[in-house]
Amino acid sequence: MNEMYCKVREKDTFRFVNKTNKSIKTVSRFLSALKSFYKSQIRLKKYKYSNPMIDSYTILNEHKNVGVRKDKPRMPSEAGTEEPNLTRRLTDSYFKLINDEWQPEIIGDKFLPFEVYKAGKKVNWSLREQVIAHMLFEGGARASEVIELTIGDYRARNSFQEAETFNKGSHGKRVKFIRFSKDTTKLLMRYINKERAKYDESQRTFDELPNDAPVFLTAVGTPFTRQSWYYHWKKAMDKCEMKLNPHKTRHWFVTTSMREIYETSKTDAEITQRKNQLIQYMKWSNKDTIQIYEHYFDEGKHREIHNQMFENMKKLEEEYHKQKKNNKNKKPKLTVLESVGNMEMDEDILEMLEGLE
Repeated sequence: MNEMYCKVREKDTFRFVNKTNKSIKTVSRFLSALKSFYKSQIRLKKYKYSNPMIDSYTILNEHKNVGVRKDKPRMPSEAGTEEPNLTRRLTDSYFKLINDEWQPEIIGDKFLPFEVYKAGKKVNWSLREQVIAHMLFEGGARASEVIELTIGDYRARNSFQEAETFNKGSHGKRVKFIRFSKDTTKLLMRYINKERAKYDESQRTFDELPNDAPVFLTAVGTPFTRQSWYYHWKKAMDKCEMKLNPHKTRHWFVTTSMREIYETSKTDAEITQRKNQLIQYMKWSNKDTIQIYEHYFDEGKHREIHNQMFENMKKLEEEYHKQKKNNKNKKPKLTVLESVGNMEMDEDILEMLEGLE
């Protein structure tokens, strides 16, 4: 309450922790760390009491483990990454954090992809890593959805700039597609027919490969995995001292797409239509996800309007001082309503008129 500016209130056998606009972002991590600290001290026999961060009464609840997926922490529904879960695990924490909304990290740096490509060049990324990086930024897909593509996924679409892929929660079923530029298409075909062919067991090119063959291979001819790819990604990020989780490429794609929608659409109806198309393309399970990005652009639009107001005020101030110099003896004319009589007026207008008395 003192250090993190939270409000705490009692509820049965536990406490609700409510963040305020002054609260830091890491309250949940602090509570989790504190809970783990006591757990470790108890296990090391350095703390002989029960864990004060655990609500002992909740442990007795028979529904405690309903809906739990082992080693699979769930993202909130607004993230649009998972299918809705009808049941949920009841937390056993003594302090329960509420009103802690998930927010993706909006990335508005227009030059971010080129910074990443440059980082890859510094650590000598192969053509494989270059293609994957381009497809992540241009297609807005998750890393695994790109890395695990098959030749059949690429052939399934009518366009050479597209490939079918799975979605998180679709269990490998191809339910969406990703799209990329013509330049990336050329890089992809060059990779498949040259670099990949070197590591293929029969040195096959695109036309000779079966549909179930993976697009990306390791140096020993096995299917490339996200774990193997991440080693190359992290190496490039560390080299250039960039802290960039690969999932942020997806947020960058949405931010850039939204910017294009707002800057090039001519009507509100066109904006709505194109936003719905983006929702369909991203295959978000929760359509409210886009509202977070809309809020970002609404704030940006407000800043533009506000800055324009500042510019206009500056010009008016200059005009005012210029008039004062030319009309030193003239008094300014102010029009004030001396009486409103029995007129019916809105409360906000009446409040404003009171300030003129």
